[in-house]
Amino acid sequence: MKVEVYRNLHKNCWSIRDNKTGRVIRHSNNISLKDAELVVRKSGREKVLCEKRKNVHAFIRGTIESYSYIHKQQIVYNPYKYKSFVLIDSSEPLFYADHIYLNEKGEVWK
Repeated sequence: MKVEVYRNLHKNCWSIRDNKTGRVIRHSNNISLKDAELVVRKSGREKVLCEKRKNVHAFIRGTIESYSYIHKQQIVYNPYKYKSFVLIDSSEPLFYADHIYLNEKGEVWK
């Protein structure tokens, strides 16, 4: 099942929404995804920069998988610093990953 996952700051967890309906189907402390597309909506980011107020405009779209691979590179997104998700060590933009792990600390790993 294809889903979109984003950090829910109010509940301090990951919100998982159905890719087709856009409805949140559950919340989780951690999740593994395969064939992950890292999405930042330009208009939503621009709204954050203009209003200085957070909104859901960045998420990871992929297929839930039960197995978690060993992940070595951390990924971050900050609308005030980057236009896309980036590798934390190099600030290299990242738009796709075979496997992604989102943990209970709010970290994203490739």
